[in-house]
Amino acid sequence: MLHELPLSAIPAGDEAVRAEVRAFALAETAGMTPAQKARSWMGFSADFSRKMAERGWLGLSIRKEYGGQEAGFFRRFVIVEELLAAGAPVSAHWIADRQSGPLIQRFGSEEQKQRYLPGICAGQSFFCIGMSEPNSGSDLASVRSRAEKVDGGWKLNGQKIWTTNAPRSHYMIALVRTSGKAEDRHKGLSQFVIDLKSPGISVREIRDLAGDAHFSEVFFEDVFLPDDTLIGDEGSGWAQVTAELAFERSGPERILSSIVLLQGWLDWLRGQPAANPAGVGRMMAHLAVLRELTVAVTARLAAGESPAVEAALVKDLGTTFEQELPSQVLDALAADPAVEPPADLLAAAAYVAQVSPSYSLRGGTREILRGMIARGLGLR
Repeated sequence: MLHELPLSAIPAGDEAVRAEVRAFALAETAGMTPAQKARSWMGFSADFSRKMAERGWLGLSIRKEYGGQEAGFFRRFVIVEELLAAGAPVSAHWIADRQSGPLIQRFGSEEQKQRYLPGICAGQSFFCIGMSEPNSGSDLASVRSRAEKVDGGWKLNGQKIWTTNAPRSHYMIALVRTSGKAEDRHKGLSQFVIDLKSPGISVREIRDLAGDAHFSEVFFEDVFLPDDTLIGDEGSGWAQVTAELAFERSGPERILSSIVLLQGWLDWLRGQPAANPAGVGRMMAHLAVLRELTVAVTARLAAGESPAVEAALVKDLGTTFEQELPSQVLDALAADPAVEPPADLLAAAAYVAQVSPSYSLRGGTREILRGMIARGLGLR
């Protein structure tokens, strides 16, 4: 059910790290163009991730016994805001730190926690997500990749698609069917930690409209998965995925994908005394409300809850804002033909306009999310 989201505030202790993170992020991105900074979500730098780990800025919700900081979700909120605002290359550690680590800590065995979590916290183990499949869209319950029980483990066959950073990742957490049929929906689904160096795995990159190749197809052909790679109990995958998607959909990253473009536009406007662009106030007010929502959902996560429906609401509203922003900026830049904006700003706007349609696809399509929200409100 959808619950009320009371206003929350970032604790002072977590807010105190903001200045240090901001200085670090700005220094690390000083030589980057606006178009490069606009790729922050997909900017892959293992070196940058290791620097983050050295400063204790990874594994923030992971317990210290596994190499984490036990600093909580609010600390990560502050750090993510500053990294995205600066356009830092976060992609290498992104998935492992945001959701794979917390998922393993919550549902994994003690042996799995000891095996995987220290590498995540050190910025040395990178993860990708094996959820989406061809012809399934965001309907995760219809996955057809199948793991069959064999001596000592499982034999996996199938395919995943739109897998970010698969060629550069060490592991994948994959949702596959271990019993029943696709028509059984949520029953019979399990998750495994898959070593991507395992025999029988092949990866093919997918190049997108913007010319980047961060997406991939991943194929499994008789891949052997030892018993100790199963997360939790067989058949518990759906409950795990629901909790994992709350981590994925709830953070400030779901409203800040285009923030570098917005910041660049505002910086340029400050140097144009005659500029009077329509819509700036509305956009900033919209962003302020969305941020309050993300802070409120983070408070729910910090309380140990799993606000899946609330996170879906934030993700839907946030990606709508993110997708509207590039067209509004481009319209404003074109409003006065006598004023020529800087080429770097136009390049960033062009990139965000190309990639922004994907914002309402990654992490669950708008249609799927609105179905979840409707059920949470008791409308279906």
